[in-house]
Amino acid sequence: MTTHSLLAFTIYAPALMHNDGRPLTVVHAMERAFPGLRMEWEISKEGHPIALPQRDSWIEEAASRRRLPLLCNGDESYPVTLSGLETPARQAPGGQPLLDIHAQLPLDAVAIENATNMLAGIAESARGFWGHASQGSFGVEISEQLRRSANAPKLSPRGLPMLEMPWHLRAPTIPHYLGWLNYWSEAAAQAIGFPDAARDAELLSHSRRTPAGGWVVQLTEAPLDYDNPEHIEALRRAYERFPAIGGRDSR
Repeated sequence: MTTHSLLAFTIYAPALMHNDGRPLTVVHAMERAFPGLRMEWEISKEGHPIALPQRDSWIEEAASRRRLPLLCNGDESYPVTLSGLETPARQAPGGQPLLDIHAQLPLDAVAIENATNMLAGIAESARGFWGHASQGSFGVEISEQLRRSANAPKLSPRGLPMLEMPWHLRAPTIPHYLGWLNYWSEAAAQAIGFPDAARDAELLSHSRRTPAGGWVVQLTEAPLDYDNPEHIEALRRAYERFPAIGGRDSR
């Protein structure tokens, strides 16, 4: 399966503590958001699913060691995965370690229909700062927007603004970049100045408030296609509207 045929979710949240209950609540939220989904398998070193008869206890034991291990749905014809990694303080905004949650599933009509609920569910169960859902190839595009030196160009090859490296951002509530569906916690929304009734009417028409006071903001009707000029223009307008994203307001 290619990255173009995947829908990838990424959430940035506070780092796990010992005996943290969030990994299990994240798994439950993901299952609630996607009809029929059961994340009850781990993956062997050979890449095959292994059933977890005591899945919840297994996750709780891993959480006691500050881990969210790789889980899958056990269906190699329709693979869905979930995992968590820690970003150390030296590489994270504001010098605070983060939990990076990653989920992937095939990019099809069912995934698109349930993407908003899944993004909001995972993010708020993790007490996330911000996150997004985008086509699996988004990482290559974002890498071309990262400012790795003072002599970096002002625009990426796609004509999008360059973004500061994450560890240069002043706080973990500031999103590093934009995706197709964007989750902004209440704190993240305040940090970037969203919403503004006068300037955000179009974005608000494609936005949903979450139970915890955050937002899911959709930039384009279909998942972002960087070869689509209309999608690039939507990204350009959003970056222009929110200069705090990617730390561009601090330059």
